[in-house]
Amino acid sequence: MKRQNKVETWFQPETRFDVTPVPAVPFRGTQETELDRLKARLLRELLDQTVDPQLYAPLRRAANEAAALAWFTPFPLLLFPALLEEKARAARQQGARQRRIRIRSQNLLEDAVA
Repeated sequence: MKRQNKVETWFQPETRFDVTPVPAVPFRGTQETELDRLKARLLRELLDQTVDPQLYAPLRRAANEAAALAWFTPFPLLLFPALLEEKARAARQQGARQRRIRIRSQNLLEDAVA
């Protein structure tokens, strides 16, 4: 014996939501140009103080990395100088380390040849 009970179904009215995407970083057009100007000025000062031309490219890279990191903070113009100083210090330390390794390798090569 089969029992068939009919269950009456009913649905609520359809609900819709208006969703507007929120950008990860707010539009800051004027701050972008100010950050570029600040980056150029501080980078020029760094390059003028640097006597080793082999550090120019790492310092430029450090400035670009610092600007990219600063841009994703609420106050990029405030944080950029400190980030650039930190990145430039790391670039100088890496350059000094590479110089020491190059000299040591050259000495080892000269000893092996002699």
